[in-house]
Amino acid sequence: MSLSSFNRRQLLAFSATALSLPAVALAPRPGRLVVVGGAEDRLKDKIILRRFLSLCGGENANILVLTAASSDQPAAWRGYDQVFREMGATQTTHLPIYTQEDANSADTVNRILSADGIFMSGGDQRRLMERLSNTEAERAMHTAFHLRRCCIGGTSAGAAVMSHIMLAEGGTPVLPKKDAAVLEEGLGFVPNAIIDQHFSERRRLGRLMSVLAQRPDLLGVGIDEDTALIIERGTGVEVVGKGVVTLIDGRRMRSNFGAAAASEHLEMLGVTLHVLPAGNRYSSVVDETSGSSRLPRSLRSAIAELVAPGPIRG
Repeated sequence: MSLSSFNRRQLLAFSATALSLPAVALAPRPGRLVVVGGAEDRLKDKIILRRFLSLCGGENANILVLTAASSDQPAAWRGYDQVFREMGATQTTHLPIYTQEDANSADTVNRILSADGIFMSGGDQRRLMERLSNTEAERAMHTAFHLRRCCIGGTSAGAAVMSHIMLAEGGTPVLPKKDAAVLEEGLGFVPNAIIDQHFSERRRLGRLMSVLAQRPDLLGVGIDEDTALIIERGTGVEVVGKGVVTLIDGRRMRSNFGAAAASEHLEMLGVTLHVLPAGNRYSSVVDETSGSSRLPRSLRSAIAELVAPGPIRG
C-alpha cells in the first residue's frame, strides 16, 4: 500500500484502531534514514551518532536501540547506552526483540510509535528479519517513519535490512560472477537499491556488481566503515563520517547474466559508478544556488531513485 493510494490520517487512524493504541500526532514530512556502513566511531568524535541524535531531535529525543540482529543483545545495548549517555542523550532505551511474539506485543508497538529515533545495531541481518518480518513491530516502524518523521538508523546488519531486496549473504569475488550472493526481503525503507556495508574494507565491489547483474532494476549502494549515507525523502542525500559511498547504477546496462553458467564471470556493459566522499551533499532537485545543477544527469537520476518514497507496510 503506497502513501499516494491511502490518506495519511486514515492510515494512521486505522493502524491505531487495529492495534487498540492511541493515535499519534502526524508530522508534516517523512523522516530521514541514517544508513551506516558499520564500525562507526563510538570513542572519539562520534560524528555519525551525534548526527543521528541531532536528526532525532537532540538530547531529549526519545530513542530506541533495537538489537534484534545481535547474538548478544544485552552487550550490544550496553555499548550504545554508554555512548548515547556520553553524548548527553536523556531518553535512550533498549528495545530487545527475541521472537516474533515480542515483535507483535502491544508494548513493543507502543514504544515504536512513540519514538523520535530508532537505531538498529549490527549482527546478522537474517536474524533481524526472522524476528521482525511480517510483524506488528515492522508495520509500526513504517508508520513511525512515513507518518511521524521518526529518524531510523542502522549499522552493518542494521543497514543491510534497510533495502527492500536485502543482500543476505555472499562471498567476496574479486570480479563479478553469477550467484555470488543470496538475496532476501528486507524492511523496505530504501525500495530502489541494495545496500552493502563494510564496503571498501572488505573489498565488496565485485559482490555488489554481481548482485546488480541479477537485479539491474535496482541501484547498488556500498557504504564504507565509519561512514553513513543520510537519505532525506524527496530531497537528496548526504555522506558523513570518514569514508565514501559507492553508488552503482546498472539500470541501462547489458549483461550476460541470464546466459551465464553458475559462478561464471559476468559481462556488464554500460554500468555507471559514482564515488561520493564524506562531507558532501547531493540533491535530486535542480537548484542553481546549491550547485546541484552541475551534477551529472546520471547522478541526479540515481539520487532521485534513492530518495523516492517507498510503500508503507500497513
